[in-house]
Amino acid sequence: MAGTDGPERYHQLLRSTGLDARQVLSGALAPFEAPRPALRSLAQYLAQPEQLHQQLREEQPDATTPRLQRAYLSVLQQDLALQVIAPLTLRLFRDGQAPLPEPDRIFLAPPRPEAGTPPMQARWFLAPDQPTVTVATFVQETGKRLEEWYAVFRHRLGISPGAYWSSMGLGLGAPFSAVWNLAEPAPLCEQANAWLAGFGNEVGRHLDWIPLTFNGQSCAIPQRRGCCLKYLLPEGGYCGTCGIYRKDRLAALSRQTRSRAPGQWQPGQ
Repeated sequence: MAGTDGPERYHQLLRSTGLDARQVLSGALAPFEAPRPALRSLAQYLAQPEQLHQQLREEQPDATTPRLQRAYLSVLQQDLALQVIAPLTLRLFRDGQAPLPEPDRIFLAPPRPEAGTPPMQARWFLAPDQPTVTVATFVQETGKRLEEWYAVFRHRLGISPGAYWSSMGLGLGAPFSAVWNLAEPAPLCEQANAWLAGFGNEVGRHLDWIPLTFNGQSCAIPQRRGCCLKYLLPEGGYCGTCGIYRKDRLAALSRQTRSRAPGQWQPGQ
């Protein structure tokens, strides 16, 4: 199956640049977090999408326009990619095996009470102690699941194809984001694009990894072909992969250095 050699090639590339892939990937994974209360599972929301609309109305009563509601749901879907799909992919590349994103084991938590935490971020989590599968099985089955979820997020929740698939691409590309300014850009981009193409769905068509030299710094960044609409929310801001104000975003990238520890910043955030 195309793409299943991705983790092996990734380890080889990092070795060639003097990096320890296991150390990099472990550093990119968030520390263990105690179990959190859950509202409902992803499976429940997929079966009854109106429950997610209702949850949004309760949490954000001022989001009265369809466009603003869609923006909140789009950012929440991106959070699903970054909080669940990304860690699973990091584990897959580190260990050669990882759990599948089973929707009945993925849960939405209440908004975090910490000051400054955006209401639609750091919400989704995967229940611990799930069985693991091989790289080939992960690619095949995760590709199918993302396709199944898309039907609901697109047609029942209004998320655009570009927003949905590019967000999922950020999650699946997490190992590459961990070394965006540490590994050789051209081969890293080639590997990232080949990895995304191997899932047999639209994810590879809505996110491109490109090598970039800016102010003398070589790096690799993902370019979305869709917008998550985060800039419409009160807490606002533009993602690191946003095409809006691209010049300002690249200027911010140029201030990062190769000495920065991997995993501290990711283009999807």
